[in-house]
Amino acid sequence: VEHTTGLLTTFLVEKFIPHASAEEHYICIQAVRNGDLIYYSTQGGVDVGDVDSHAKRILVPVLDAYPAAAVHDTLLAGIADTRTRGIVAEFVTRLYAVYSDCQFTYLEINPLVVMADGKIHALDLAAKIDQTAEFECGTKWSRALGSAPEFRVSAAVFSPTSGAANSVEAITGPAMEFPAPFGRQLTREEAYIAELDAKTGASLKLTVLNPEGKIWTMVAGGGASVVYSDAIAALGYAHELANYGEYSGAPSEAQTYEYAKTVLDLMTRGLPRTDGKVLIIGGGIANFTNVASTFKGITRALKDFQKLLQAHAVRIFVRRAGPNWQEGLKLVRQLAATLSIEMHVFGPETHITAIVPLALTGTMPTLGVTELDAHNRSSYDPLGTAEPGTTSPTSGESTGDVSAAATAAANASSTSADKKPAKVTVGPRGPAHFTETPTTPGPHSEQPFTASTRSFVFGMQPRAIQGMLDFDFMCGRSLPSVAAMIYPFGGSHVQKFYWGTQETLVSVYPTVELAAAKHPEVDTVVNFASCRSVYSSTLDLLKQDQIKTIAIIAEGVPERRARQLLHAAKRRGVLIIGPATVGGIKPGCYKIGNTGGMMDNIVASKLYRAGSVAYVSKSGGMSNELNNIISRTTDGVYEGVAIGGDRYPGSTFIDHLRRFQADPNVKMMVLLGEVGGDEEYAIAEAVDKGTITKPVVAWCIGTCAKMFTTEVQFGHAGALANSDRETAEAKNRALASAGVHVPRTFEEMPAMLFKVYQDLVKAGTIVPKPEPEVPQIPLDYSWAQELGLIRKPAAFVSTICDDRGQELLYAGMPISDVFKQNIGIGGVVSLLWFKRRLPDYACKFIEMVLMLTADHGPAVSGAHNTIVTARAGKDLVSSICAGLLTIGERFGGALDGAAEQFSTAFDRGQTPREFVDSMRKQNKLILGIGHKIKSRTNPDLRVEIIKEYARKSFPATPILDYATAVENITTSKKDNLILNVDGAIGVLFVDLLRYSGAFTREEADEVLKIGTLNGLFVLGRSIGFIGHFLDQKRLKQGLYRHPWDDISYLVGKDESARILASATN
Repeated sequence: VEHTTGLLTTFLVEKFIPHASAEEHYICIQAVRNGDLIYYSTQGGVDVGDVDSHAKRILVPVLDAYPAAAVHDTLLAGIADTRTRGIVAEFVTRLYAVYSDCQFTYLEINPLVVMADGKIHALDLAAKIDQTAEFECGTKWSRALGSAPEFRVSAAVFSPTSGAANSVEAITGPAMEFPAPFGRQLTREEAYIAELDAKTGASLKLTVLNPEGKIWTMVAGGGASVVYSDAIAALGYAHELANYGEYSGAPSEAQTYEYAKTVLDLMTRGLPRTDGKVLIIGGGIANFTNVASTFKGITRALKDFQKLLQAHAVRIFVRRAGPNWQEGLKLVRQLAATLSIEMHVFGPETHITAIVPLALTGTMPTLGVTELDAHNRSSYDPLGTAEPGTTSPTSGESTGDVSAAATAAANASSTSADKKPAKVTVGPRGPAHFTETPTTPGPHSEQPFTASTRSFVFGMQPRAIQGMLDFDFMCGRSLPSVAAMIYPFGGSHVQKFYWGTQETLVSVYPTVELAAAKHPEVDTVVNFASCRSVYSSTLDLLKQDQIKTIAIIAEGVPERRARQLLHAAKRRGVLIIGPATVGGIKPGCYKIGNTGGMMDNIVASKLYRAGSVAYVSKSGGMSNELNNIISRTTDGVYEGVAIGGDRYPGSTFIDHLRRFQADPNVKMMVLLGEVGGDEEYAIAEAVDKGTITKPVVAWCIGTCAKMFTTEVQFGHAGALANSDRETAEAKNRALASAGVHVPRTFEEMPAMLFKVYQDLVKAGTIVPKPEPEVPQIPLDYSWAQELGLIRKPAAFVSTICDDRGQELLYAGMPISDVFKQNIGIGGVVSLLWFKRRLPDYACKFIEMVLMLTADHGPAVSGAHNTIVTARAGKDLVSSICAGLLTIGERFGGALDGAAEQFSTAFDRGQTPREFVDSMRKQNKLILGIGHKIKSRTNPDLRVEIIKEYARKSFPATPILDYATAVENITTSKKDNLILNVDGAIGVLFVDLLRYSGAFTREEADEVLKIGTLNGLFVLGRSIGFIGHFLDQKRLKQGLYRHPWDDISYLVGKDESARILASATN
């Protein structure tokens, strides 16, 4: 097909429909930014030719009603017969209803046979549906598939008396499958990574391009992954590029390990090449991903494959930056010394793709800018925590010819070895005082962000909020930029944050209306709602007249919903940034969420004060690289916006460049576009017509796409060219022709920025200002501890339980070993509690429950109370009672609640999707779902053990199967929304009662109602409480007094107490 060769594996055999060629029509519905285009032509069939030349078309605008009259009178004007036209009009109406309801993005029927007798036949059809809409339409798609004869599933009929259980698939139908592009079969490894990706809130992508290729990549970031592929292709090595992929969105160590292990397994198969192989572990400057955490997973995988990597003569090149990059690169450097593998390690002092020519040509070319070529490491380590050599090349063998630039990097590392850490801000403790009164904002100008901008944060995002407040403090703002949080799953309360070294309280409201009423000065919202709820939450925000800017962070927003939001916002004059964005930043004024990364990167990129350059990008990770490059080639960033990588961002490149053009403080502009879409052409047209007169430096990434023989979906949803016009090369040519400054490659962009900036300085357009003093950096305790700068003695000593590892330990014995001992009390419980002898498997299950609930460490509230009471010299009974009194709705009470919620939803016949949606609409949490530490890729072994036992031993587990289906939905939102141990025990106990044959249905329901599950928890947990009491007595621990420095004394000292009182009333 065109230039792609592949296997056809699926064929449709249809009934032959005799018809005349004049009866062959054509219809197509296609999604565009402003609505849905409907094309119709009476000249369909194989020889349809250029549809645009003969088809009539109408646009169905987003948010407008379906134009039935226009369809009949205009679109179908080519159908002369009035009766036939009416029939076709009705068909088009129904077709569009299906198209929109099932969230198609493209639907073409050719030929559409319109018979003289009024019958209509679709003989051939091509369609695309929006995969991100699966949470909305998945049930509709599945039911449609399930009703088709070739997919029909015979469902077992559920009967409470017979005990037969419906499967979830029998209720909903088979899931929709999204195949690999034509010309490429989805490999087992690609399918595995896709499965991991579907089970986590992070992003994990892998496409195998050439299994025999020399160059393999492991790149962090959607935009960065494209830039690295471009750099490889630009050097003429596209044919040797083995894979395309990326990991981003803060994957866990376990997830990164699985991803790295998969790539290394593919890389080291087959016979070694005589010229060896290259592994590029690259990435931009992360905004919020903990580099050390991900590199722990990567280094684990490298250790596992050490011998194979040596056998294949693999050379490794690393460049990474972002939160905790110092520790991450230290791990890699230490590993390099033990692997006996040639390895080069660089940090943010090196241009993002500089390691590509070093790996492929042996030299690191200069970038034409003195500061960039000098690799000024110290400017990127304001904390002084990177060890010498961390960012310089480290190898087990000689690298051969390495450029002077790389040598300079090594020298910079060694000369800065004695550099002392930056002085941490020492300020007053206690509550922060704000003397300025918030004022209601005036009309929304071309500057949505100022030093007085106040905002809401939708969602519980303490880390992002603390980052915003730290930025505010660093920039010298008089008021925090965060006025309040909106969190629907809780009542009004307050959350504590730091303002420098002091503390402040931020109010949390359950509704948008309440927050808006309390804070009329707020005009900006950072919306962290998930892709499932961001549509409804943003519509609620748009109802508030005071809101003028909304940043939508979520990825995976359905394209139809994104279009509806952007047009609803346009009608109300609201600026939308996103979806799928990290946000934006205005140095010295305001930053959105996690934009700009940690404070060390804020300092390194000089984002604490304004420069003269404004940029707009699609990629959030690459926006941090632009901060890096612009700060080192010009006087710095004035404002930067990442519009998001989806196909329909709420605001476009031209929207922001028009703002920058109107802002006299902006002297030059930067555009980083990418393959897919056509928004860049609006920039070219504006420059060509003189609408934009300020210098623009632009580059569109994705130039490598033309070198791939099959369709490759890059990291961003919108990064896919549907025509030659949407390719990166075509857009770069158009921009250059219009007068935009376009470099030959992305690697030449810094030099071009430097040249344009110097020209403006010489012309007097930009007058460089003296560099202000670098703000001092207050460090959070937790972050300083992670960097190894401080230490703190433990408050408790416990020798009987350890809940920190992957498996719970009782006095040193793993929980799995406890189950191997067969210590039984289940028979006793069955007699005393249920007045009957339950089957052996049921007794064993009760024993398992008691063992699992016996203890969970000294930190939980019940054990904490027992220990404190014991250390006060009280007796055993008093100490145990102190622990037991904490058991209730917040601690240990989820067993009954989970059993009731899941069983009720199952009995009502709700599908898992309907159950999840109904709980969300009621703003209720699903009890038994979620874990602070464990996740889908780092499962709780306690849950896995009892699930496996039940499926082997129980007669039926329909409630467990139902809960597992719910878990599949919730974990697609966030990786740690798993079925936890409380939920697993609750649903399995319902299965045990209903299907063991020992109880009638009425008896089973009564057992649940009278609190039996909580009784199991009380009995099991009492074992642990007694153990903690005895442990403290043996250790002769003295009276415990809580340390003062762990208490915030806010009483009567400032307005914070009154804020707390008003928020809780």
